[in-house]
Amino acid sequence: MNMEDYFRALETYMASHKLNLGDGESVLSMLYEAYGDVNRIDDDQIKADFGELYRLLNGMSLREMDWIINPVCTLCRDHERNGFVHGVQVGVRLAQEIQDVE
Repeated sequence: MNMEDYFRALETYMASHKLNLGDGESVLSMLYEAYGDVNRIDDDQIKADFGELYRLLNGMSLREMDWIINPVCTLCRDHERNGFVHGVQVGVRLAQEIQDVE
């Protein structure tokens, strides 16, 4: 089998076998989810910061607090995911550059 035949067979295989990434949208998001599952993300500083946020929201109803907290948590998670993905991309680029130098 030559390389062209191999790539055609690979494309056919990929088209007929859906990649299962769990809840992830891509391999990088799957890696991020796995990283979060095995690494403690809510360290003491984050807990203290949320404690301060809740203190500042004291007196609001739970509905009002949720109206603020939910977008904040989404923003934090999206920012963290983007940082993780960008870090992996930079690492891959660095590995490519190192290979090019050798």
